[in-house]
Amino acid sequence: MKAAVTVKKNHEFRRIYRKGKSAVSPALVMYCQRNRQGKSRLGITVSTKLGGAVVRNRVRRQLREIYRLNKGDMLPGYDVILVARIKAVYTPYCKLNEAYRSVAAQLGLMTGAME
Repeated sequence: MKAAVTVKKNHEFRRIYRKGKSAVSPALVMYCQRNRQGKSRLGITVSTKLGGAVVRNRVRRQLREIYRLNKGDMLPGYDVILVARIKAVYTPYCKLNEAYRSVAAQLGLMTGAME
C-alpha cells in the first residue's frame, strides 16, 4: 500500500479517535471520519497485547488485505482506522472479513448495492 493512502501521523490518529464515528465487533474496532482529499486512507493499530511481532504483523497484513479487497464497495473520501482486538488473532480470515464488512456497514461506509 502506498504511503499516500495511509494514516501515519499521531495527530491524525488522535483527530480521528476524537472526532470520528466508531463501530465495534468482537475482533476489531473501526473509526472513520470524512476527509477533504477525495480518496480513502487507512490506519491500523495493533497492540503489543496481541502477541509478538510475527503475530501482530500477520494481523496487520490480514486487515490491510481485507481493506484492499473491500475498498471498491466503500464510499471514497474517508480516513479509516482499524484497531485489532485480541480476538482478531484467533479469528479466521473469512470471519474477520465479515466483521470488517459489518462494522463498515454500521458506519454507513458501504455502498448501497453491496450491503
